[in-house]
Amino acid sequence: MDNAPTPAGRLEIVSDVICPWCWIGRAHLNRALAILAEEGLTFEIGWLPYQLNPDMPAEGVDRATYRAQKFGSVERGAELDAQVAEAGRDAGLAFRHDLMTRTPNTVEAHRLIRLAAATGRQHELVGRVFRAYFQEGEDVGDRAVLARLGTEVGLPAAVIAEFAGGSAARAEVEQESRALSQAGIQGVPSFLLDRHLLFSGAMPGQRMADGFRQAVAILRSRAA
Repeated sequence: MDNAPTPAGRLEIVSDVICPWCWIGRAHLNRALAILAEEGLTFEIGWLPYQLNPDMPAEGVDRATYRAQKFGSVERGAELDAQVAEAGRDAGLAFRHDLMTRTPNTVEAHRLIRLAAATGRQHELVGRVFRAYFQEGEDVGDRAVLARLGTEVGLPAAVIAEFAGGSAARAEVEQESRALSQAGIQGVPSFLLDRHLLFSGAMPGQRMADGFRQAVAILRSRAA
């Protein structure tokens, strides 16, 4: 008999795969989910697409050049990388900015993540893509790289073939990313419970757990 608790709702994370705070946020999310699971509070988990650079060329760009243009200098970009690396260490993550040579277009990654939703491995896939980019220096805008990462986390061959063989889910990804932006989401990661925006940012796991617990209580009281 399955005694697993009924999920308290659908918790969705709006994210981009090249957002370092989203990787950190996922680590804190895992901690929050573990805390709440001990209390019998669980959620359905989903990931929603957001493009920080919607006009990025399909092939991506040189990361050092891009960041120098974005932040004014290579030195300023390095300072920000150091801040991210420190926050990552606090979350148990090791950033390898020295291996990251390109800033990719993220549509292909979001396509695969969306196609993975029905497999039950979406959360695992997102974590693998983050690690590939931030720790291994992989080009996560490359379809072949993404197909390999999908295979590594156990996505069915049919899903990999659908992803690799055309543009499945591309229109949906682009539409949803625009819709989320138009709905007022300007920062990622952002966390939604049953499509109610809870907060944005990679806050520590205990604070996340407190926020999720409070949100569940509020939504349940409204429904009563």
